[in-house]
Amino acid sequence: MTRSASAADVARLAGVSGQTVSRVANGSARVDPSTRARVEAAMAALGYRPNRAARALRTGRTRTIGVLVRTLASVGSARALEAVVAAGAEHDHAVLVVTLADDTLDAAARAFAALDDHGVDGAIALNEASPSVRAAEAPGFPLVAIDAAPGPGLAVIASDHAGGAAAAVAHLRSAGHATVHHLAGPAGSYAADERERGWRRGLADSPAPEPARGDWSAQSGFDRGRELAADRSVTAVFAANDQMALGLLRALREDGRDDVAVVGFDDVIDAAHFLPPLTTVAQDFGALGAGAVTLLLDLVEGRQPPERTLVPTRLVVRQSG
Repeated sequence: MTRSASAADVARLAGVSGQTVSRVANGSARVDPSTRARVEAAMAALGYRPNRAARALRTGRTRTIGVLVRTLASVGSARALEAVVAAGAEHDHAVLVVTLADDTLDAAARAFAALDDHGVDGAIALNEASPSVRAAEAPGFPLVAIDAAPGPGLAVIASDHAGGAAAAVAHLRSAGHATVHHLAGPAGSYAADERERGWRRGLADSPAPEPARGDWSAQSGFDRGRELAADRSVTAVFAANDQMALGLLRALREDGRDDVAVVGFDDVIDAAHFLPPLTTVAQDFGALGAGAVTLLLDLVEGRQPPERTLVPTRLVVRQSG
């Protein structure tokens, strides 16, 4: 059987000490960039991978990030998780996902305990998991939230939902629509509330119609869309996500309402292939995931990151509105 490469093998090939190899393997900043590059090249050439268990005993860290989710049925949660996993891999951290059974404090406490049992260095709460996580007693490890209201004791990174929604409304009004109706997300969702706030901001100079409220699903978009289609005063709709916009477009089409402009939010992978192609607000999920991991690792290293980081959104104009 072929012997696996050791740290000593890497040190010999790179012409450095074993301690330097250890520092590079543990991500220490106390290594000259050129030396680090030489050690990493030796690691790659020898196929060397540090032993996580041994490293955890030396450093007290497992290089494992916990992720708390309420649901992965929404596009936002699924894509945020994908981005966190990718960013974690770039930093040589594994990701352990725990699902909250419900919205109670007890469920959050059980999730914290499960992550603590696995020795995570810290955790990231995704979107819909944030309210119960924030309300629960603080865990014994650093915690970052993606898309949550700012507050003490929790580092937050969020998309500029309100800014993106306001841009969507401004785009529709610039096309000549006197007002813009809103197909809103579920009440109490941070993202839904912020997008509704941005919609209202975009209509600050005129009365805002009563929002139609869905649950993020295409079915709810279709159900509320039938009501909007029946109202002949509706000429433009801002939908709080692309899935509801998809259901809305079907309802409008079935009612013969080709005169209604629609803008969604998220820019899902298939948005350009809706009928018509969907104008929408794009979130930068890669930046959200990378930013959340960076904030968490700062906390793990004892650095104090900003309490709130806002990631810009951008309007993508297609044919629907």
